[in-house]
Amino acid sequence: METTTLPRPPRVGLVSLGCPKALVDSERIITKLRADGYQMSPDYAGADVVLVNTCGFLDSAKEESLEAIGEAIAENGRVVVTGCMGNEADVIRKRFPDVLAVTGPQQYEEVVSAVHDAAPAATSPYLDLVPEAGLKLTPRHYSYLKISEGCNHRCSFCIIPSIRGDLVSRRPDAILREAEKLVEAGTKELLVISQDTSAYGVDIRHQPRVWKGEEVRAHMTDLARELGKLGAWVRLHYVYPYPHVDQVIPLMAEGLVLPYLDIPFQHASPKVLRSMKRPANEAKVLERLKNWRSIVPDMALRSSFVVGFPGETDEDFQYLLNWLEEAQLDRVGAFKFEPVSGAAANALPDPVPEEVKQERYERVMALSARISAGKLEAKIGKTLDVLIDTIDPESGGATGRSKADAPEIDGEVHLRDAGHLSQGDIVSVHIEDSDEHDLFGVPA
Repeated sequence: METTTLPRPPRVGLVSLGCPKALVDSERIITKLRADGYQMSPDYAGADVVLVNTCGFLDSAKEESLEAIGEAIAENGRVVVTGCMGNEADVIRKRFPDVLAVTGPQQYEEVVSAVHDAAPAATSPYLDLVPEAGLKLTPRHYSYLKISEGCNHRCSFCIIPSIRGDLVSRRPDAILREAEKLVEAGTKELLVISQDTSAYGVDIRHQPRVWKGEEVRAHMTDLARELGKLGAWVRLHYVYPYPHVDQVIPLMAEGLVLPYLDIPFQHASPKVLRSMKRPANEAKVLERLKNWRSIVPDMALRSSFVVGFPGETDEDFQYLLNWLEEAQLDRVGAFKFEPVSGAAANALPDPVPEEVKQERYERVMALSARISAGKLEAKIGKTLDVLIDTIDPESGGATGRSKADAPEIDGEVHLRDAGHLSQGDIVSVHIEDSDEHDLFGVPA
């Protein structure tokens, strides 16, 4: 009997850096490569070519990207570079002249073509096909769902529009079709991401599309409502507090969307916000937060803030601390201002000394930890739904997240006596204890 010897598929190693939006880009790239007959390599040694998806938002992120490229060249030698730093191809090629190709962000066809050139695909009808939902770099039970590219804002500290361009929204029916496939493939949580989720559809005038026999506008509220009907948790990230965000809160009360908003406030001082070229209506925001919580008492709010922005005075910083005390946000991230090549903020006068930035950063984080600890302590004795992320067979413990916790950036719920659970389970958990960031409990 004659047997068929299958060709060995070329293997691609992947290093994915940066934000969840870049992670989605990586997932799209590997999905296309797997459909083309490639396999993924878990290490440099087994890869025929290494793809490095870079981040170019901050200078420190650029340096991390360059270090990753250097490591890939040293360990493998055959490297294709893509992502946000791909816009600085001259910088990359000057430091690493041996890179095979450099492509920019969202240039999916170009980067796939570069991989094809570096390691031509073996074709065979016997090779595995890609799953319908695509390949993912996150665990099977949660998925990032990118609804748009780019941004129309021109914040003085940010270079994202120059890297990724202006807002380009996806069709609502295409988003919902992707989400439906993900849920059918086992996704329990959809994390909606974009550079500005609230602005979704503005560029296409909120044009409706037919989905399941009904028209759905390209609008955040319509999209959130339809996503909520798919049966998975729906978590909204990067939501600017435009007036229409108020319409999303009733969807949380109905249980269609998680009672969670990730809002990039960045600061509270009107003067600093003007320098950042961001909306400066912090008083009305506090009023709206209070109203949202009256409708959805268990709503979790997270945000990030920049300290040490050029011109930030002691009075500005104290204003921020007072605002945070009143806002009582559940989760807070803080960053020390860092000049980014090409950002308008670099030219602003009165830079803040590094030691002052550090002191302000520590004060913000200490205040946030105190607020977080108090909010989590109030949950002791309650029963919460928890999505299980990992299981420890040896200890019989498990780690998961409540509806108030996004993966990797928020807290966790640590369980005892949970060895019978599986990753992706959603279980009721009795909360027994807490600390500044996490909860501890047992399956109810």
